[in-house]
Amino acid sequence: MAGASEALRRFWRRAVQTARLVIGVPDYDTYVAHMRAKHPERGVMSYEEFFDERMRARYRSGGGRCC
Repeated sequence: MAGASEALRRFWRRAVQTARLVIGVPDYDTYVAHMRAKHPERGVMSYEEFFDERMRARYRSGGGRCC
């Protein structure tokens, strides 16, 4: 029964992550894990800083990606 419970938990986490990506909500937990694993020398933004930065990057006019 414990295995099924863990599988359901993993499924739910992935479903939530996928839904957030689809609607454009940034995933703070993934960001923190990435920063700690790949850039330990750099500080981690607070959730509020991260959210503001992601929204500015997403809705920036003029600059940014071409497509």
